[in-house]
Amino acid sequence: MLGSYEIRTDLALEAREQFTEKNMEIRGVEVRENYDEEKDIRTTVVKITTENGAKAMGRPQGNYITIEAPGLSMPDEDYHREISREIATHLRNLISLERETSILVAGLGNSAITADSLGPHVVENLRITRHMIKEYGLKSLGKEQMHRISGIIPGVMAQTGMETSEILKGIVAETRPDVVIAIDALAARSTRRLNRTIQITDTGIHPGSGVGNHRIGLTEKNLQTKVIGIGVPTVVDAATIVHDSMAHLLDALEEAERKEFLEEMISPHLHTMFVTPKDVDETVKYLSFTISEGLNLAFC
Repeated sequence: MLGSYEIRTDLALEAREQFTEKNMEIRGVEVRENYDEEKDIRTTVVKITTENGAKAMGRPQGNYITIEAPGLSMPDEDYHREISREIATHLRNLISLERETSILVAGLGNSAITADSLGPHVVENLRITRHMIKEYGLKSLGKEQMHRISGIIPGVMAQTGMETSEILKGIVAETRPDVVIAIDALAARSTRRLNRTIQITDTGIHPGSGVGNHRIGLTEKNLQTKVIGIGVPTVVDAATIVHDSMAHLLDALEEAERKEFLEEMISPHLHTMFVTPKDVDETVKYLSFTISEGLNLAFC
């Protein structure tokens, strides 16, 4: 934090980079990176293993998988198919699928706001199977084994008057899924990661946290079942853009001067503003199909 300016990000990778930039090591945080040059896909796994690591990172203990793919914002079907396969692989590693598994996919966000509509669009593109299995049985579908996929678009509190966690608690209690997968739009620290990065974590998700609208978390503790969070950063804090634009100048200043400069230059109202790319409408469509296809490949 520099004065009243705080780097805001939902990505564990970016939180870890803040310490790397200062040449600081954190005990209890492991990082593993892999770059596929042929596919141009970089996968970084940040694993928080101790309470000390969790406190330093400001995130719960668990695994945070970040897939960085520059072509994600482009309409290249072959490239998006590779990303879908990557998502499916990581989901299978995080979820035990040795038996028929019941999976509830929750598409978080406001479908009326494009940058926040990723979750609802993913659920719209899913292959839902729970009702068919329940109604007709596996034999009628020509399958010996099939996972039970159900989906819900719970909306946001302004639309329903209820916390997302309250809605999902009721659904989980009634349908008893083995795992909940929550899809949401995130906020990034870096503009280069907007719409080009996917984070998968086994620690759940906190709706609205990226834009400072903190809601009750969707976690295993709260829902009493395993929760996987999947998100894509679709917005960036306006103050971050100002900060990045002045990066070279800031590097030349001492810590105290930098702090004072930021307090003077970054207006308080910028901390309530979020920016998204102008082509976000088309990009969110590509991303939602890519993620839903990843889910379909993993479970169907």
